[in-house]
Amino acid sequence: MSDLIPSADVLECPPGLASAPVLESYPARQAVLPGGLIVRRALPRAERRLVGPWCFLDYYGPVAFGIDRPMAIGPHPHIGLQTVTWLLEGEVLHKDSLGNERLIRPGQLNLMTAGAGISHSEETPSGNSGRLHGLQLWVALPDARRRVAASFDHYADLPVTTIGAARAVVLIGELNGARSPAKAYSKMVGADVVVDNDGDVHLPLDPSFEHALMLIEGNVALGDRTLEPSTLYYLGTGRGGVALTASAGSRVVLLGGEPFGERILMWWNFVARTPEEIAGARNDWEQGSRFGSVAYVGDRIPAPPLSSRVQR
Repeated sequence: MSDLIPSADVLECPPGLASAPVLESYPARQAVLPGGLIVRRALPRAERRLVGPWCFLDYYGPVAFGIDRPMAIGPHPHIGLQTVTWLLEGEVLHKDSLGNERLIRPGQLNLMTAGAGISHSEETPSGNSGRLHGLQLWVALPDARRRVAASFDHYADLPVTTIGAARAVVLIGELNGARSPAKAYSKMVGADVVVDNDGDVHLPLDPSFEHALMLIEGNVALGDRTLEPSTLYYLGTGRGGVALTASAGSRVVLLGGEPFGERILMWWNFVARTPEEIAGARNDWEQGSRFGSVAYVGDRIPAPPLSSRVQR
């Protein structure tokens, strides 16, 4: 998904550092996109720009619709990152400049590795269910791998592990002995945790990772702290696990990874290392080079204005 609420400024994300167990909360920023789709941006925030290599988290829906198309995101470019698309309800049709066309449904994972450059579109398909609810995440690629050849992978089946009163779908990385087949270039984890029965859920964590939780729906407490929806809860490093108390039907997303030991710059849909690299990618997109073409009926998204300011 494109960053449809971009700033003209380049955002600096300093290297992540090991800390200690903490509990910090960051309410998501909300925006209404063309077509009326509400997006809640949990990453990056001014106070918390990375969780491991995770650098972007948009949460959208749930929405019900009729003949309109709540998602119609025209072709746009990416460099230096992976896009992770996870649906809770509905359908999204992905097309990219490699010629891939893939319909994704709940329980399936789309993972696109931008590498040196790729473009894609995402749209509500015809013959849809009239529902849309999901998450779009980005993973920053480490410097040694950020210029790999672009690729796209669709995973129809992902491992599920039972943890107390809950079951967790492992999107990427490993949790509770279950490992996702999704391609990862950093040590990390992402999981969708659904609570089946009222009770306790003790999520095992790698203490060398920093972690964060976001409540999607239901009632979940971490100790005496009741989690609020659309809020990122940063847990720091040094935790071997986290104990939650939850009601049946609740859902949380777990993100984590080793603190990302590199400074990155983010602007629009690009993860880079220098302002010149970003300006070059923007120019290539505007000039119609590097990023190929997508078989999409409609206009591609033009690059927004780019300032020379780096926001620290």
